[in-house]
Amino acid sequence: MTGRRAEVESGTAVIVEQLTRRFNGGPPVLDALDLAIAPGEFVALLGHSGSGKSTLLRTLAGLDPVTEGAVTRPRDVSVVFQEHRLLPWKRVWKNVVLGQEDKGIRQRAEAVLEEVGLSHRKSAWPLTLSGGEAQRAALARALVREPAFLMLDEPFAALDALTRLKMQQLVADLWKKHRCAVLLVTHDVDEALLLADRAVVLERGQIRVDVPIPLPRPRRHSDPEFERLRTLLLDALGVHTS
Repeated sequence: MTGRRAEVESGTAVIVEQLTRRFNGGPPVLDALDLAIAPGEFVALLGHSGSGKSTLLRTLAGLDPVTEGAVTRPRDVSVVFQEHRLLPWKRVWKNVVLGQEDKGIRQRAEAVLEEVGLSHRKSAWPLTLSGGEAQRAALARALVREPAFLMLDEPFAALDALTRLKMQQLVADLWKKHRCAVLLVTHDVDEALLLADRAVVLERGQIRVDVPIPLPRPRRHSDPEFERLRTLLLDALGVHTS
């Protein structure tokens, strides 16, 4: 693992080894979990509530401690949560650069807001944004840091169906441009198949299924391989389609 850890330290991969997480002496939420994410790889993480998805993401984000096992990740990481977490008393562009003071930061904020289609709202107050606009701002805040590893924690769950489709396409376009490693936590099998290179299903803190998604982009629901993979993932989640 020495060479792979060296890669991570230079910002090119994520490695989880035998990660176990317990709360108050209870059963493990994560149980000796092993996971590797390659440079530029887009991984979707699926599982029922309580399977360990959010705990894994919080650990990878550095929000929860590592007490059993090991986690190695790039130095530059960003997270987009289901809630946009914008400060209502700061204008959009100032939310994007929150905590950063380096020279030229406003220009970088304006550039990334243009990338996410929000340049016309850069001076707006967050409370005037729609749900989709607020999540675009949250994406801009994550991308302005130029992360080597981007985590998305069900970022579209609160959006209406049409806005969700638009945001999925935006994330696909941004990933194609920036090519950082991505971990997307989602309950949506179709979303995983539309966006990811690989889908991982967690069950009781362990990986039940880890399957590549070798579909050409842009992807189509009508593709027979899409439907085969969809059935495989739904079966792994206990949803039987036949």
